[in-house]
Amino acid sequence: MTVKNIAVAIVGLFATGLISCAKSDTVDKGGGTDFNTLKNTFITDFVSKTAIPGYKDLAQKASTFNDKVTILKATPTEANLAAAKDAWRDMRSTWEQCEGFLFGPVEDDNHDPNMDTWPVDRVQLDSVIGSSNALEINDIEGLPLSLRGYHPIEYVLWGADGKRKAADIGGREMKYITSLTLDLKNTCQKLYSSWISSGGDYGVKVLTAGSGSALYHKKQDVYLAVVTAMTDICEEVGGGKMKEPFDASDPKTVESPFSGNSVADFKNNMIGAYNVYTGNFLGNKGVGLDQVVSVKNAALNKLLQEKFQAAINSFNAITVPYEEAIITQRTQCQNVMKAIKELNDVLGTQLNDFVVKNITD
Repeated sequence: MTVKNIAVAIVGLFATGLISCAKSDTVDKGGGTDFNTLKNTFITDFVSKTAIPGYKDLAQKASTFNDKVTILKATPTEANLAAAKDAWRDMRSTWEQCEGFLFGPVEDDNHDPNMDTWPVDRVQLDSVIGSSNALEINDIEGLPLSLRGYHPIEYVLWGADGKRKAADIGGREMKYITSLTLDLKNTCQKLYSSWISSGGDYGVKVLTAGSGSALYHKKQDVYLAVVTAMTDICEEVGGGKMKEPFDASDPKTVESPFSGNSVADFKNNMIGAYNVYTGNFLGNKGVGLDQVVSVKNAALNKLLQEKFQAAINSFNAITVPYEEAIITQRTQCQNVMKAIKELNDVLGTQLNDFVVKNITD
């Protein structure tokens, strides 16, 4: 079966609902270890077992989170506030892992900045809450990016000091957060829809790489997009999210300062990139880049595995929220940034060169 026919078959399966997004421990080796087979199967598995299930999970968790906030509004108890916080963290975990493949509609249609612009401006947040803005969903859609998405929601749920009680959430704040969560739910649904056949069908643009895709004229283009996404998230975490507040010793510029969730955010970014590399995303196991690389260069795969694990495990040394760690655990923070840079160096040079040399059609 040609790659184009594979793409058509998979699209047909999506349309009839025969491809399951359920978690599976079965490893799809693409019928064997033949390089060309693995090379093609990586692309189909990336679409069907990584991108689409990842964004589907995000949309489902955003819907659950919206429900929890609705319940909190109706009954503002400590238990309901805790449930909303847990749902925020759960959704956040999936989102941060999805940032390991940050290309396509998530960037092209500005879904990422609509959801995840940081740091927030507390003065602006307090200003909009205290304004005469009706804070309906259409009002939220017209706000600056820093006043939409995860972090304004985080600010309302946890408060500036991270100790907010349910009774402390005023009527305007509750109105703001209910519209924010609906806006976030809508954005996550749009992102998921952009990849599937009943929506924007971006998945087919990837599947038909080298066989008529208007975006990816060669299979190599998809591989390079994936590698670039992994290097970008390494640079964003190590060179931006971590380094900027570290250099300034400024806790207010940390990504998720109210919930104390930043270290988990950063680590999930690295886990997401690693899961893309290994084709093991949210339990959906398919052919990963590791299998493709290993056939031609087992030493490079071993090196990448080691660098990924070193970067991910380095976070274990940070034992306090990042806004505290940049003051009290600076050596540990530096070690994490160093490990991420070492990973990024291998991704951006040796893995990139591997793709250019070996994925030639």
